[in-house]
Amino acid sequence: MNELLGALGDPVTDPEEESFLVFSQAIPSRSLGFINSKATLLELTVAGRDLSIHQSPALLSSNRKEGTTGAVVWSVTPLFAEWIASDNVLAKYGFFSSESIVLELGCGVSGIVALSLAPQVGKYVATDQDYVLKLLKQNLAENFTEKAIPLSKRKQGSKKAKSTSLKTDDTVSNIETLILDWELDSVATIPRFLGQTQAGGDQDGPIGVDVLIACDCIYNDALIEPFVNTCTQICHLRSTSKTQRPTVCVVAQQLRSSEVFESWLKAFHRSFDVWRVPDELLIDALKENSGFVIHAGLLREESKPI
Repeated sequence: MNELLGALGDPVTDPEEESFLVFSQAIPSRSLGFINSKATLLELTVAGRDLSIHQSPALLSSNRKEGTTGAVVWSVTPLFAEWIASDNVLAKYGFFSSESIVLELGCGVSGIVALSLAPQVGKYVATDQDYVLKLLKQNLAENFTEKAIPLSKRKQGSKKAKSTSLKTDDTVSNIETLILDWELDSVATIPRFLGQTQAGGDQDGPIGVDVLIACDCIYNDALIEPFVNTCTQICHLRSTSKTQRPTVCVVAQQLRSSEVFESWLKAFHRSFDVWRVPDELLIDALKENSGFVIHAGLLREESKPI
C-alpha cells in the first residue's frame, strides 16, 4: 500500500483548492458527455477488443423518476476502461490479480469496464439499479469471449470456457451482476453475495473487495450523499480484516459543474484520504486538459458509514 501511495504523490488536503485547480484546466466542450445518445448500438474498440454495445435512447428520454442516465454510454467510460485495463499503477502494485475482487458502482448498461478489466481479476461485480440489468446482461453475454476468462480460471477443453451464455446466477465468466440502489439498498449482504465471512464473524477471513470503481456517477447534488455513504459502507467492510489491504476507491468523472464536483469532493474527503491520479500515471486521453479526472480514496480508520 505504501508503494501505491508514494506513486500517487501528495494527497488532497483542501477540497476547495482542489476544485479550483481542476476547473482551472482548459476543459473541452462535450455537452453532457454522451458518446451518441441516439444510437441503439455502438461499435467501440477498448483495450484491444472490439465491442458491440446495445444502449437505449428511449429509456434515456423516458420519465422514469429513479433516473435514466445509465441507459447510454458516457464519454469517459471507454477511456477509463482503457486505462484501468492497462499496466497502470494499481496493476503494478498487485491490486489486480487472480485473487482480486473488484466492484463497480453505477455500471450502466454497457458493461465496458467489466469486460475490459475482468480478465485480470478473480471476480468482477457490476452493480446498478434494476432498470439497466437487461441490457447489461445482454452486452456482457454478447461481448464475452474465451479470452475474457482469467488465465487462472481457464481449463483445457472446458465447456464452461467456450460458453457465451449467462448462467442462472447471472454470471458471465467471472463477471457477476448485482442490483444496488445507493438510496435504498444496504451493502450488508455483499459479503454473503461474495461467499465471504459475514462482518462480525471471523475477521481474519476474506471480507469486502479489493478495488471499488465508480465511473461518471456524480452529476447532481442529490446523488452525492447516497453515493459517498455507499462507498464508505463498502470500504468499511474491508476494515474488519486484519490480514488484507484496505479497499481502494477509484472515482472517474467528466468535469461539468464545479459546484457539484466541489460538493462531492468535500463529502468524499470527510471520510476518505484522497489523491488525484497524476498525469504520469494516466493515458493521454485522461490527462490534464482532457476534461476528465480520476481520484483515488482510502477510507480513514475513524470514518463510520451513516
